[in-house]
Formats: sequence, C-alpha cells, structure tokens
Amino acid sequence: METISKIMLGTAQFGLDYGINNTSSKPDREAVNEMLVKAYDCGVRSLDTAEVYGNAHEVIGEFHKQYPSRVFNVITKLPLNIDGSIDAKIEKYLSELNVPQLEGLLFHSYQTYKESIGSMELIDTYKRSGKVKYLGVSVYTNEQAEDVMEDNYIDIIQLPFNLFDNSNLRGEVIKKAKNKGKIIHTRSTFLQGLFFTSLQNKNKISLPLADELNYIHKLSKLLDISLAKISLNYCLQEPHIDNVLIGVDNLDQLNQNLESAGYSLPGEVIDKINAIYIKNIELLNASLWHP
Repeated sequence: METISKIMLGTAQFGLDYGINNTSSKPDREAVNEMLVKAYDCGVRSLDTAEVYGNAHEVIGEFHKQYPSRVFNVITKLPLNIDGSIDAKIEKYLSELNVPQLEGLLFHSYQTYKESIGSMELIDTYKRSGKVKYLGVSVYTNEQAEDVMEDNYIDIIQLPFNLFDNSNLRGEVIKKAKNKGKIIHTRSTFLQGLFFTSLQNKNKISLPLADELNYIHKLSKLLDISLAKISLNYCLQEPHIDNVLIGVDNLDQLNQNLESAGYSLPGEVIDKINAIYIKNIELLNASLWHP
C-alpha cells in the first residue's frame, strides 16, 4: 500500500487522445469512473491534471460528485499562456474539480513561472486560506530545476524521470532539491509509451534511440520481467521521489501497474539502467515530438 500511495495517476488520457502508443480514443466516462474507483480503492490518492487536458477537469469533478467518499488529492496546472487572472482560475478549478482544496497548483512551464513571478504573493494568499496546499513548477531541464528550487514560494518540482532520463541525468538535482525541502514529482515514467514500441518501429523518435531501446528490451527478456514493471519500479524505488506520475488508457493497464508496484528491482539491475546515457537529451522531451 505504501508503494502504491506513491503513484500519482495522470489524467491527460481522460480528456485527450494522448501518448505515442495510444491507438484508441480517450475512454468514456464509465471507463474512467471504473479506473478511478479501482485506483482509489487500491490506495492511489493523487491525480495530476491540467486546464489544457481537454475536459479532464470536468470528468474528475463529475466523478467526485458521483463518488463523494472517493475524493482525490488533485494537482492541476496553469496553462502555458495564462488568459485571465490567476485568482479567477483557482476558483474555477476548485469548482470544476469539485474539491475544497487544490493539493497542488503548478505552472505548466518554466517560462510561465518566470512570467508570473509577480503573482506569487497573490497565490500565497490562497495557500494561507487553505484553497491551495502547494505551489509548484513543471520543468524539463536540470538548469530550470536549479533555479526553481531557490524560490521559497515553490513547494513542488515536477520533472521527467525514467529509464532513459535516469539517475545518471537527474539524480544530483533531485537530491539537491530534496535537501532544500522541495516535494519531488516525476513524470514520463514510460516516456509516453515509447519503451513499449516495437523494435521494428522506425519513427523519428524511436530510430535515434534504437540502441537504447534494444538494450532495455534485452534486459527485460533476460530478467523475465516486463518493461512496464521495470520502468515503474525503477522510479518508485528512488527514495528522493515523493510521487511518480503514470498514465493509463484502460482498466487492464491500471491493474497491471497496480500489480507491478512494489516489485524490488535488484541493485545490479538499477546499476545497468543508470549506465544508460542519452547524449541528445532533447530526444527525451516529449513536448518536442509533435510539430
């Protein structure tokens, strides 16, 4: 249960067709409700969402109305271009999500955070009133994380972390942020499903990462452990990470992840993963994958 409570369920799939491997459309409300009931009853308590995730806010809010005994801690994100006042958006988010408090309010990008420095005192009033528990920033680079962690207004830093975007690249900055008292959320656990693509796939992302993809597929086969289990538990076992964000398209995927959580990867396997070094780290930035 303790390991599962570290999982944060992403909701982009609930409001958008999302993910490099997603060949189906977004799930209907009944399917979403089924997933959320299952997740909550198994110990998942946190959802990650955003204004730009289609109608995800509405879907979550309707779930909370229908299942009032299963209200999640919701972290949502301000859009890249904030249209309107932040205080109006906070009130709107609370209403849409049907929650008394936002567990977290994140700037969806480092650029938006820098442009909103002047609004920090306003947002802090919402923290003091109890309507927003934590304020955070979603970053992509270590340099951005280094800058953000110096801001006393910021509680949460969300950044990529996975088999390729691993401790070799992120370990030191995560430790440093944790030592400064920041809450660490990681995303891109499965790199939008890239890890599971066929080795025969020759798209513009998998082709330049073919050697590394082949390496982790061989590791999975050698250990007789699914790549999903390796990917998830590699992140869950990192002691400096507070919450690991995952996305699922259907109940079967959710069940597989819940069943996989808590598997203890041997130290030598973690060492093999940490030996992976991606030279062109822009290939790992999923926001650049689509024109």
